[in-house]
Amino acid sequence: MRDYSIREFIEKTKQNEAARDYFELETERILEVNLAGDVWAKAGSMISYNGKIKFEREGILEHGVGKMFKKAFSGEGTALMKASGRGVLYLADQGKKVTVLDLNGESITVNGNDLLAFEPSVRWDIHLMRKMAGVVSGGLFNVTLEGQGRVAITSHYEPLTLLVEPGKPVVTDPNATVAWSGHLKPEFRTDISYRTFLGRGSGESIQMEFSGEGFVIVQPYEEKSGSDRSG
Repeated sequence: MRDYSIREFIEKTKQNEAARDYFELETERILEVNLAGDVWAKAGSMISYNGKIKFEREGILEHGVGKMFKKAFSGEGTALMKASGRGVLYLADQGKKVTVLDLNGESITVNGNDLLAFEPSVRWDIHLMRKMAGVVSGGLFNVTLEGQGRVAITSHYEPLTLLVEPGKPVVTDPNATVAWSGHLKPEFRTDISYRTFLGRGSGESIQMEFSGEGFVIVQPYEEKSGSDRSG
């Protein structure tokens, strides 16, 4: 007979005490941070912690006037919090799947809505995408991260990585695009017939085209901008 006891439930779902890496996937949707210093995380992503950890929203001068100027135009999705101290921190974002990437001198650009956390050793900067206002989830921005350290990104369901090769550009729906090689610079193009064909009403559909050599990560889900969400 199957055991439905509370003890059995605890055994199946309790945290892994043996995990000691800075970033650990406690489950595929929960990131464990074994904190001994600082970590940058998406504001509001903390679901639990133990130990002595202090949280603070990103300070106005934390990264210089330039970045804060850009933040003023990039929506709430870029809001970061800094967790400082010693302990174990658990992060999650609306039940999305978490993927941990270890940067070793590489760079990656992430949709601001899909960035969960990164080590303080990772350099970052916000880039505006003015053409994408009202189209890209969370606003018109992305975040480029580079250097050494771990980065955690999120996606709805299983992500798919598409390889970009010379002469073979990859075109994606901005609302389904999670991240791409940091050196790639997407071009934006419109397709009226595409939008009309799918019954999305009149107007232009904006697509992202990646050319060169690298990769693009997409998800099987279209995240809508804040103004398009209900509930």
